[in-house]
Amino acid sequence: MERSDFLKMDRRDFLKLAGAAAAAGTLAGQQMPAPMPGPMTPAASGAKEISGTIFNLEIAPVTVELAPNRIVSTIGYNGMSPGPLLRMKEGAPVTVNVVNKTDTPEYVHFHGLLIPADVDGSEEEGTPPVPPHGSRSYKFTPTPAGTRWYHTHAMSMDDLHRGTYTGQFGFLVVEGGANPGNYDQEHYLALRDWEPYFTSQYMDTDDLDPSGPKPEKPAVLDTRPPGIEVAADLYSINDKALGAGEPIRVRAGERVMFHFLNASAIENRHLALPGHKFNIVALDGNPAPRSAAVDVLMLGPGERIDAWVAMNQPGVWVMGAPEDMVRDGGLGVVIEYANQRRSPQWTPPPPQSGWDYTMFGKAASGPAPTERLEMIFEKVPRGAGKFNLFTVNGTPYPHDREFVLNQGARYRLTFRNRTDDSHPLHLHRHQFEITEIYGRATAGIIKDTVVAPSYGRVSVDFTADQPGSTLFHCHIQPHMDSGFKALLRYA
Repeated sequence: MERSDFLKMDRRDFLKLAGAAAAAGTLAGQQMPAPMPGPMTPAASGAKEISGTIFNLEIAPVTVELAPNRIVSTIGYNGMSPGPLLRMKEGAPVTVNVVNKTDTPEYVHFHGLLIPADVDGSEEEGTPPVPPHGSRSYKFTPTPAGTRWYHTHAMSMDDLHRGTYTGQFGFLVVEGGANPGNYDQEHYLALRDWEPYFTSQYMDTDDLDPSGPKPEKPAVLDTRPPGIEVAADLYSINDKALGAGEPIRVRAGERVMFHFLNASAIENRHLALPGHKFNIVALDGNPAPRSAAVDVLMLGPGERIDAWVAMNQPGVWVMGAPEDMVRDGGLGVVIEYANQRRSPQWTPPPPQSGWDYTMFGKAASGPAPTERLEMIFEKVPRGAGKFNLFTVNGTPYPHDREFVLNQGARYRLTFRNRTDDSHPLHLHRHQFEITEIYGRATAGIIKDTVVAPSYGRVSVDFTADQPGSTLFHCHIQPHMDSGFKALLRYA
């Protein structure tokens, strides 16, 4: 049976229904508040959790009920999507046993961990696959502490039922000795799009700041017709579209810790909670050098943000995407205060509330790295048949011996984005420090993924201290599939 036969409701009809229900507060859990729970653990907040030193994952077909009248069929972990939260201790060796019950080879990538290439979960780095209807064990020592995640690293090419288009993703938390902070509740929330489709009418609305500096913008733009893109109209936070799941119930005066993940295959995303501010604690699981409160979050695919919110505006609110079409398509969750009986409310965030990494940085200091690498990104419209082709320094993947690292050296890697897209750039098995973005110097912001603005430039510093092949790529699946990746090798 085809999914289109199984899911009788037309996508646009569903979006209209979901948007109207969210506005009217008529879906389950929004009319009469349930009794307030006590302080929540991650498991109580909706995440299935596995902890210890031995973890078992099963890759198999699953169904996800985004709403009572909207069920999608995909591939997930342990019968669900998102998969279970994996909780590990920093420095304590673990074994992750993976059983693959599908007909195709799979890879499980442990995103943000400093682990050897043979267990990182990347075909390009030489990690062996989990064979079809077979199994494989990953053994490593998790580090560093913080909010990480795991997901498939299979290529999809023109198959929208493979790779990160599927439901193969989940949170991974590495616990260290640091004090996690003082808060009353904790929630793990993954932003997600579903049912991707090819389109030639794609409109990019995910730029960080259209008015920002564009030092890499060509003097003459390429006016050739663009290739086919991938888009989606159906969204969720975790496994529920806005209005379909239980609200997050809070009390006035509480501090609520949120761990956000953009598990999308295709889009940078924004998130806002009317009347409230997000107090940023960590970026990509690493402590922010400077705390700042913001009205709007921005996460590229692969990025994580840890932030607490002071619950000081009693009411029933929608925490969701500022873009009406995306929020009406399901990207949101209801925040419900105790003893409040009203429809969920949404108001747009204040003007000029864009995202700025440098808010969380500190003044630049220290000696400059001794080694430098440069990557120039360009897009060739329809350069890969009906799809766009992406190149790094003029050529698509592979880049044989082009990027060679000397072990122990400190590198400055400069990204020159000469495309009209904002790209989430991920470096495997290493952490880097942002040193320049938006034309401004900064320091102290340690990440594994950073969004390079359209026609913008970003510089990051990292130490070559993880011998072995290291994959670099754009975390948007169709871009990676179309050449936007490179392999860094150690001398």
